[in-house]
Amino acid sequence: MKFTDGYWRKRDGLTVLHPVQLVDATADDRSLRVYAATRPVRDRGDTLNAPLITVTCTAPMPDVIRVTISHFQGERPRLPAFDLAADPDTPVKAAVDDTGATFSSGTLTARFTGGDAWRLDFLADGRVLTGSGRKGIGVVEAREGLDPATGRDILRHYVHEQLDLGVGEAVYGLGERFGPLVKNGQTVDTWNDDGGTSSELAYKNVPFYLTNRGYGVLVDHPGRVSFEVGSEVVSRSQFSVAGQSLSYLVVYGPTPRDVLRRYTALTGRPALPPPWSFGLWLTTSFTTPYDEATVTRFVDGMAERDLPLSVFHFDTFWMREYHWCDFEWDSRTFPDPPGMLARLAARGLRTCVWINPYIAQRSAMFAEGAAAGYLLRRPNGDVWQWDHWQAGMALVDFTNPDARAWYAGKLRGLLEMGVDCFKSDFGERVPADDVVYFDGSDPERMHNYYTYLYNEVVFEVLREHRGEHDAVVFARSATTGGQKFPVHWAGDNSATFESMAETLRGGLSLAACGFGFWSHDIGGFEGRPDPAVFKRWIAFGLLSSHSRLHGNQSYRVPWLFDEESVEVLRTFTRLKCRLMPYLFGAAVRAHREGIPVLRPMAVDFPDDPACVHLDRQYLLGDDLLVAPVFSADGDTSYYVPAGRWTRFVDGGTVEGPAWVRETHGFDSVPLLVRPGAVLAVGAREDRPDYDYADGVTLRVYPGPDGTRTVTVPAPDGTAAATFEVERSGAGIRIERRGAPAPWRVLLVGATGTDPADGTVTATDLGELVEPPAGATTCQVSVTA
Repeated sequence: MKFTDGYWRKRDGLTVLHPVQLVDATADDRSLRVYAATRPVRDRGDTLNAPLITVTCTAPMPDVIRVTISHFQGERPRLPAFDLAADPDTPVKAAVDDTGATFSSGTLTARFTGGDAWRLDFLADGRVLTGSGRKGIGVVEAREGLDPATGRDILRHYVHEQLDLGVGEAVYGLGERFGPLVKNGQTVDTWNDDGGTSSELAYKNVPFYLTNRGYGVLVDHPGRVSFEVGSEVVSRSQFSVAGQSLSYLVVYGPTPRDVLRRYTALTGRPALPPPWSFGLWLTTSFTTPYDEATVTRFVDGMAERDLPLSVFHFDTFWMREYHWCDFEWDSRTFPDPPGMLARLAARGLRTCVWINPYIAQRSAMFAEGAAAGYLLRRPNGDVWQWDHWQAGMALVDFTNPDARAWYAGKLRGLLEMGVDCFKSDFGERVPADDVVYFDGSDPERMHNYYTYLYNEVVFEVLREHRGEHDAVVFARSATTGGQKFPVHWAGDNSATFESMAETLRGGLSLAACGFGFWSHDIGGFEGRPDPAVFKRWIAFGLLSSHSRLHGNQSYRVPWLFDEESVEVLRTFTRLKCRLMPYLFGAAVRAHREGIPVLRPMAVDFPDDPACVHLDRQYLLGDDLLVAPVFSADGDTSYYVPAGRWTRFVDGGTVEGPAWVRETHGFDSVPLLVRPGAVLAVGAREDRPDYDYADGVTLRVYPGPDGTRTVTVPAPDGTAAATFEVERSGAGIRIERRGAPAPWRVLLVGATGTDPADGTVTATDLGELVEPPAGATTCQVSVTA
């Protein structure tokens, strides 16, 4: 929300209080409280009829400082609230003296300037990260007309903060946003909406942003937060909420990766999805006609064409029309669901079914839920209903523990039948007023937070039924903390190159908010993609953490486009299966450290100015650079940071920093390996879930001397094998720890000899060294 009319004036109808002078401060061993006058205090008379603004600092964990700005403090606490971690034993330092006041957590310090020059700065490692200066903090009273019943002014209140943006500072995040990756110059309201991928609306709104100066900011408000990122005061990032107080947390790095580690420690790390979920998913599509014969035909067609398939998804019409959701199979098209699910499982497939949290009036669950008080109600006791999506639909009130158990019980029945996971769609069409929640939650604050409770219920029933490391959802909506319940997909995009690009921008923005796992509809959801769009999107889709073929009114099996689409899908699906030891290792890192699998280049290269705005390429794990091709003719350009990067497929090199322009066929995409990387590549290409350590090949790429540890993970995230790779001069020594199994070393771009009598074979990529059976070390002499 904008409060100014240019730089000098406020908008009509607004009265705004700003701190101008620090008049007092108190400190204890846990907090600092600063009192700021909103007009200069020269004598006792100036303290009369003069509001105070209170600014309180606390610390939930090291290198994180919470700032709470308040005017009137008599407001009752409102639910819901984000589930944020807090360590009550976090060491802090608070001090007050004649020059002002300071509050420190770890290396991060909040410094208040005393006297008449009001200012709040955040410092770390000897530098100012950002700060709030003159008119940065504001307490706003807005007159919004007259109440016709009383004739009095209708007043609303807001609190805003403005943090400085330095020269060249770029802002990322704020959820899955499909516009420009860098948010400077944008106005963003965090409000979940079902708006597709081509507008300013978003399914996943997260009031957190990350900057390339090594810090992030989380506004601790689950409802609507308005951000003006260099768009009201162009040198500041403003955020505001309705009410009498605003709380935000500054998270220090110093690198963007460090910020994401701390931010996800604060808001929650993602669970580790099971290995099978990383394979190819195929769906019935949405409104297409389908029955069991259709499903069998698709599965047979994939097998006949040697296309590895891991998951089959049944979209909405597995249930009867007008009955969503009743969680009952449509017996007209699926007469034997348990038998069908067993037949699919016998073919090695997992199954997923579509769900949402809305209960249509015709569903048997409607009367059941209404009678038991499980559905969201209006203040007069009526069930809240409308016709948008399903006729007479209501919402499950997930603030009611009994309603959560009721809904989970319905899902448990499907799991017992043989379903493996759920696509938890929707969760955005949630009323923001005129409703009453079981726990008294404020409807405005619950609008975005509803999806957190919804996906939490779904994920927890999966984890309870399937075990700690075998639960996965395919969710659309989210907010802060939703990353704990992976996976999320981008929503309703279109079958065009432009939408393919906007989809990637959404994924990169979401990654900047700590979401570790993300997917999208290969080929686009709306419309039937041109074969060129479909084939280019396949590479992008299979080089994402999760990969799904899905559409709206048309099927997405590749042979309906052309035979080359079959070949392209086979190529990239097999490639992903081979990459699984590396990709699942990146997944374990996302689970343990909060570093997303797919993420912007700026996260890893914050000091490279060329990476600031890059939104058509990304890092996949720590060592792979992917640049999807967004044209039919294959003409593409991408940026390579400093160092000698190696093409994964053919071993060719690219010296950075440089912009590269190339032409790629449909079976190719820029896929480069970071200098000095050691990639673990698997021995199988027919499925994503296998013993990654058995027959693993370590691809050793040219790089400087030093030691690198490569862990090949087991399905539960523990180490199946660990390799210490030590480079020294012209020699490479590799030591393996873990259960004995065959392994190989590929010296990419180099030749080598193995004094341990291992077999050395030349390949197009370099030299392949096979240590003797049972060997735990390999010493190679290398000639570049």
